[in-house]
Amino acid sequence: MSSSTSVRTARRRTVRIAAAALVAAAGLTLTACAGSDAAEARSAGRTNTGSAASESTASGWSGLQSTDAKADVLGKQSGSAHAAKGGKAASPVRTQRLADGISTAEIYQLGDQHYRAKIVARGAVLATLETKGHDDGLDANDMFVTLTLDGQVHSWMGGGHQGPGTFKLAGGWTAKVTKVGELRYRAQIIGHDGVAATLETNQHDVGLDANGISIVLSSGGVISAHA
Repeated sequence: MSSSTSVRTARRRTVRIAAAALVAAAGLTLTACAGSDAAEARSAGRTNTGSAASESTASGWSGLQSTDAKADVLGKQSGSAHAAKGGKAASPVRTQRLADGISTAEIYQLGDQHYRAKIVARGAVLATLETKGHDDGLDANDMFVTLTLDGQVHSWMGGGHQGPGTFKLAGGWTAKVTKVGELRYRAQIIGHDGVAATLETNQHDVGLDANGISIVLSSGGVISAHA
């Protein structure tokens, strides 16, 4: 074989080896992309499954409350301190059945005058009340719940007044409710000596214990009180 023929043969072999290397590299790139797509798909599947489970739990409790006790916390608590979350304490100091006969409050002490109450139904935590220097309250679609600075929970059904307006409340109190913005209402609690307290919602419900009278003002302007 001549030297020129040997050179051409060597070049063809070099070209074939280079082409094979390019094909192998392309195969590895495609495999990596496919693996990445599959991982993303699996991750998306897990995320969608988690969201669906969350929605299922929420809607299940909402339906239960509207059928049996007309209580639906979830529509009132977005973006608020009432959003369900775990307590710092390992176990509740006590549990208490609520007025709807279905749900219970698990009360945790987190510090001095700092309590958290989880609203639980059939094992699911559906809403949270927490005191941080003030009482807290909740309107659960006509079931009202308050949590005081000393960890006391009080609940009752009905008795709500739709603001704006001026309303007579239990215990001789009068509430003057005004609308101050979107999902923002203010209630002046008036006694014999004038304004004794003011409640104001900021996209979430609020509550107050007024000398043994529990008062809740909802983000939708509904106020109710109970002895």
